[in-house]
Amino acid sequence: MRGWWQEITGLVLPVACAGCGRPRTVLCDACTRTLHGRQPVRVRPEPEPAGLPAVRAAAPYADAVRAALLAHKERGALALAAPLGTALAGGVRAAAAGRTAASRGTVAGGAGEGVGVGGRPLALVPVPSARRAVRARGHDAVRRVAVAAARELRRGGAAVRVAPVLRQRRAVADQAGLDARQRQANMAGALEVLPGGVRLLEGARVVLVDDLMTTGASLAEAARALDEAGVVRVSGVTDAGNGGDFRGVPGTSGGPDMTFGPGRGELPRGDHGTVLIGAAVVAASPKAFGINRN
Repeated sequence: MRGWWQEITGLVLPVACAGCGRPRTVLCDACTRTLHGRQPVRVRPEPEPAGLPAVRAAAPYADAVRAALLAHKERGALALAAPLGTALAGGVRAAAAGRTAASRGTVAGGAGEGVGVGGRPLALVPVPSARRAVRARGHDAVRRVAVAAARELRRGGAAVRVAPVLRQRRAVADQAGLDARQRQANMAGALEVLPGGVRLLEGARVVLVDDLMTTGASLAEAARALDEAGVVRVSGVTDAGNGGDFRGVPGTSGGPDMTFGPGRGELPRGDHGTVLIGAAVVAASPKAFGINRN
């Protein structure tokens, strides 16, 4: 009921920019550029949790970006799903391009390269929220943004689907106020793949998606759950050329640095298996952009 009411009121009531408060717009041009006006980059939290896949983010979690994410998630500003999804789609493109470069042993190409190429689809797997949080908010914010990101990618001709195959298998505490180590302990072993979920991922390149990365604990646990279910993990090229500079276009250098689970040194036979190629988020802690730790 709450979600239905939010949809209706969003159509008939006056709106203001979620980022800066400018009237008569959901998100003004200036705040939109802050959200997804630059090329997404590889980000790393400090400390970096074990098992965290390569994560690409569109923007630092600050100012207008922070305001827009909170308005969407906590205050039900559902119209923001579209611009947030566009930002997330950029991170997915960056993850796919990095994976393509790793598989060829070359530097990544354009922003859209590798996205659902040759009939090999991408599967966007949202990190699940607690059911009580979804009920309280009246909507699943991450899943909604993932759907918007998939829609944006399909407009560019990509084969993409959203596959919400993860769930919490035990209760977790509210992460607010917990430090990095406490968040890792809180999330350890908390997620699992739904029965039959792996079948929904067959033959796909899997990208974990979330709206925000702070310590990386949730993404690392989501990756572990996929590992446990038998999804092969591929970590791609290094980002030494970027130097963590959010102002520039990210580069890659030094050649591929690939690891494959459960073995090493080669892709699954014919490279036709289901593989986790990385993660993408709308925003990450500003500190995660500051240092490139390859």
